[in-house]
Amino acid sequence: CYTDGETGNICDCVGKYVGFATLPNQVHRKSVKKGFDFTLMVAGESGMGKSTLVNSLFLTDLYKDRKLLNAEERINQTVEIIKHTVDIEEKGVKLKLTIVDTPGSAGLTCPITDYIDQQFEQYFRDESGLNRKNIQDNRVHCCLYFIPPFGHGLRPVDVEFMKALHEKVNIIPLIAKADCLTPNEIKKLKDRIREEIDKFGIKVYQFPECDSDEDEEFKQLDKELKECTPFAVIGSNTVVEARGQRVRGRLYPWGIVEVENQSHCDFVKLRNMLIRSHMHDLKDVTCDVHYENYRAHRDFMQKFNPPNIPLCLQLKRMQEMLNKMQQQMHEKDQ
Repeated sequence: CYTDGETGNICDCVGKYVGFATLPNQVHRKSVKKGFDFTLMVAGESGMGKSTLVNSLFLTDLYKDRKLLNAEERINQTVEIIKHTVDIEEKGVKLKLTIVDTPGSAGLTCPITDYIDQQFEQYFRDESGLNRKNIQDNRVHCCLYFIPPFGHGLRPVDVEFMKALHEKVNIIPLIAKADCLTPNEIKKLKDRIREEIDKFGIKVYQFPECDSDEDEEFKQLDKELKECTPFAVIGSNTVVEARGQRVRGRLYPWGIVEVENQSHCDFVKLRNMLIRSHMHDLKDVTCDVHYENYRAHRDFMQKFNPPNIPLCLQLKRMQEMLNKMQQQMHEKDQ
């Protein structure tokens, strides 16, 4: 029912149908027709199984043309940003997946932060242009950071890397090659990494709080994901025989490690989180938080307008200026 604006009488609308209830279907059809974009960065030192895990997550081979490096080439390797793009279709839904690989990135953050900022800058220019209808979103929506399983927590290089990126991208820390550890060792390492993330003030991706009207299954999934981080993962492109079934896993003299067995590792939880439950939120946080931060910082930096200087060096110069100002103020107070 509704009230007539002229007469004030209540009009009966029983059985009448306006049609705005189809709006979700319209949005769905438009989104499906356009398709979706998602850019995933993988970072960490070489030999942590990054390529294998990505192939396992999306059931594809993104690295078939890659040249394998020998030990000497790995030592002399510099950070080279490599993009792999693949179009995936599932039940009529199209996903343009871009994987940004950063081999040799351990300890070298400047080229990677510059790359993320370049994507923000390109999106900003496209957004400010005339043809805004078909903007290509190449912003990095998520960074999987691989932590070696061999230490006792975060190394200084891990802390430095994540702190350099945590204001620019959603970071999801992973314990690589979890089949090297026992379940008890994994639990201790997870606890230690969580403590150190809090201790060093590293901002990793925070799962959004569930709404009160969410179904119980989603609430339980969200609870399990929060308790599971950092995800302990294993990747494999090899199919092996286990209990009469063919599964993806790794064959060892003492048994078989199954990639998709949740009692063996957190691969399934990571995949569900990335693809089935939180991909849209990762994109929202990228747009509403990280991109807006970039725009605000860009406006601020334009006042100084240093020509042809990498952004990470500009930030360093700004920090030095701020430190100098604070020191001068402190000296005046004394």
